[in-house]
Amino acid sequence: MKANEVREMSSKDILERIATEKGELVKMKINHTVSPLDNPMLIKKSRRNVARLLTILAQKEQNK
Repeated sequence: MKANEVREMSSKDILERIATEKGELVKMKINHTVSPLDNPMLIKKSRRNVARLLTILAQKEQNK
C-alpha cells in the first residue's frame, strides 16, 4: 500500500487497517516458525506497512 493511498483514508479506516495488518503479521510469523514460508520477505513487507500506517496516523493526529 502506497503512502498516498493511506493519506486519503480516514483515521478510522487506518486504525482498522493497522489491526488487520498486525493480525496477518502475527499469523505469518507463527506459520514461518512452524514451517518456512515460500517468501519470507512478506513478513518484512507487512511490518513496514504497519509502520507506514502508524506514521501517517500520527501525522494526521498531529495536524488536527
